Amino acid sequence: MQMIKSSESTLIFPSRPPFLHDHALPLSHLDTDRNLHLTFRYLRAYVATATTSHDPFLVISSSLSEALVHYYPLAGTLRRRKSEDRRLEIWCEAGQGVPLVRATVDFTLDSVNYLDDPASHFVEQLVPDPEPEEGMEHPCMLQVTVFKCGGFTLGAAMHHSLCDGMGGTLFFNAVAELARGATRITVEPVWNRERLLGPRDPPRVDSGLIREFLRLEKGFLPYEQDIGGVVRECFHVRDECLDKFKRSLFDQSGFNFTTFEALGAYIWRSKVRASGVQAHEKVKFAYSINIRRLVKPSLPAGYWGNGCVPMYVQLSAKDLIEEPIWETAELIKKSKSNVTDEYVRSFIDYQMLHFADGITAGKGVSGFTDWRHLGHSTVDFGWGGPVTVLPLGRNLLGSVEPCFFLPYSTAIAGKKEGFKVLVTLTEAALPAFREDMQVFASSQDQWPSHL
Repeated sequence: MQMIKSSESTLIFPSRPPFLHDHALPLSHLDTDRNLHLTFRYLRAYVATATTSHDPFLVISSSLSEALVHYYPLAGTLRRRKSEDRRLEIWCEAGQGVPLVRATVDFTLDSVNYLDDPASHFVEQLVPDPEPEEGMEHPCMLQVTVFKCGGFTLGAAMHHSLCDGMGGTLFFNAVAELARGATRITVEPVWNRERLLGPRDPPRVDSGLIREFLRLEKGFLPYEQDIGGVVRECFHVRDECLDKFKRSLFDQSGFNFTTFEALGAYIWRSKVRASGVQAHEKVKFAYSINIRRLVKPSLPAGYWGNGCVPMYVQLSAKDLIEEPIWETAELIKKSKSNVTDEYVRSFIDYQMLHFADGITAGKGVSGFTDWRHLGHSTVDFGWGGPVTVLPLGRNLLGSVEPCFFLPYSTAIAGKKEGFKVLVTLTEAALPAFREDMQVFASSQDQWPSHL
């Protein structure tokens, strides 16, 4: 069993004081959405190159110190405001830093298949895993693990209320630019969160979809619900099999569906059926939509806060299981057009009006996200882009059973075809779900008619 050989933690401070006076920074109502009150963990893996012999830890720690002058809130502390609604804010004072763990292992990245299997227990050791209170005290925690081959991983534990994946990538791109020798960063970060994504005056909820999908339930914490033992497993999706499936849906419906719509509908139905959800229970398909260019005016390029809103498709378990998959895929397709500037503003106003009342999408939420085209390869510290990028979060969009679409590691020869799906679900549901997913990895001549 692979294990970390050694590790030590250092606090990295901004290279020069980024401000004169201690202060609190307000977060937007998207940032303080209760579904984002969690630490999200992920890692990037880099292979050694003949042109770079530098110590990855020293390179990253130095450039991180420079980048924190611009992104100093990541070194701050999250706390609850003293106001009635108790929303989060970030407190910034002198002497704060970002914990950076230095770790080593005595084997190569190749020997662990370049971490291409996200279900492996070993990957958990490569990313800080703070308890909730520590995640508030240090909303950004990093770990550089150097392998025997000279390759390394950068593990990140980021509190979701400070940034989403795209905001985090802006920060890491700034660190990477400085690591490659730049004297200044290309995109200056923009805060202004309350002004750019603040509530209207007076606030109003004009989108009926908000009340259709969300409800008020004080005391319900989505990530503390007990659904029994959960497991994480990776499934392979061959392009040939996926194309046959999408052609089958087209033949039935006359609609062309994206991979996210078609495969998402299939996986959602399979998960609900395998989990034995009662027929009358409402279940939700949840995903997030980037609103940076959708809102009016659009957000500036340097905005690094949460710039996505959740969207839902809701059905009874009975309808989801019994209706044709293409009808569910069509609902997912149509739901995308529901996200307008008005939907975003209504969502923000709803958060403002009812934050203290316990806004929730409830139980039975399945969160989906597609990581295949997020631009992670741009984060180049001098070793080229990462060959593997893996999410390790077990909670997402109010769901304790998230699903990620992921590309294969670019370091593995012969695995360019298709992609992988990382699914979290209950142990009891795994056998039936595993059987359903076999059709995407096998070489059957035609798609089974009963599916």
